[in-house]
Amino acid sequence: MSSKAYLVLVIATLCWGGNAVAGKMAVGHVSPMVLTFLRWTLAVAAITAISVPQLIRDWPLVRNRLPYFFALGAVGYTCFNAALYTALKYTSAINVAVIQAGIPMVIFAFNFILFRTRILAGQIVGFFLTMAGVGLLASHGDLLSLLKLEMNVGDAIMLLAVLSYAIYTVMLRWKPPINWRSLMAIPAMAAMLSSVPLMWWEVAQETAVWPDLKGWVIAAYTALFASLIAQIFFILGVERIGPNRAGLFINLIPVFGTFLSVLILGETLHPYQVIALLLTLGGIAVAERKKPPVP
Repeated sequence: MSSKAYLVLVIATLCWGGNAVAGKMAVGHVSPMVLTFLRWTLAVAAITAISVPQLIRDWPLVRNRLPYFFALGAVGYTCFNAALYTALKYTSAINVAVIQAGIPMVIFAFNFILFRTRILAGQIVGFFLTMAGVGLLASHGDLLSLLKLEMNVGDAIMLLAVLSYAIYTVMLRWKPPINWRSLMAIPAMAAMLSSVPLMWWEVAQETAVWPDLKGWVIAAYTALFASLIAQIFFILGVERIGPNRAGLFINLIPVFGTFLSVLILGETLHPYQVIALLLTLGGIAVAERKKPPVP
């Protein structure tokens, strides 16, 4: 069961790594809040098209838990993405990558405080190895340069993104016994609805950029891969091995983003990027050697 969980989590983080590349390519073609709204609108259309019979069967359970599903979508989908896109307007990609690497530790902390979930020594070692990999990647091979980073409003907004996704991951513990289609479709609808005020705000600020052809292609990618496939696979991974262990895989996102930037955007591959990948994978492997039972 663990091997299947590893596979779906790697695919999920690969899709999210591609989202970082899509974000770079979106500049000038579609604005952040418009993109957030479009990705969830298209995702809802896609998941609904294949889920109507299942949604009807699951509706009695869903109806009784609508506030829970709305919170999943608003916190884990809309809040995280809106905060991430906004943070990048005020801070560097380096700061964002380093702060995002803190998501697994926040998940650990929440699970310990709320459920007294054990944190094993191997998980702690694995966490710091993955952090070292992300830090090496973000600092372009110079870890000491991270000491010179200064906090700003963008970093504070990124902390909100980290907090929101950690809360979303822990909330999956309370999901009712419904099919994965419904578990994806209902929060996605909530994300679509909760992103509307953000898009209106961007329009009111006269900063909205409506998509051109390239913008629509980017929106389609974010909807089908970064939203639909990645979220479904992450949910399946959490279901199989628990939020603490699944959370460590999040640190693969900046690594995959870097390698996809090399392949798609033609950026140069450096030795420190390969070392960062090995450290991140090594950290996950160490954490998985002695694993606690799934909560």
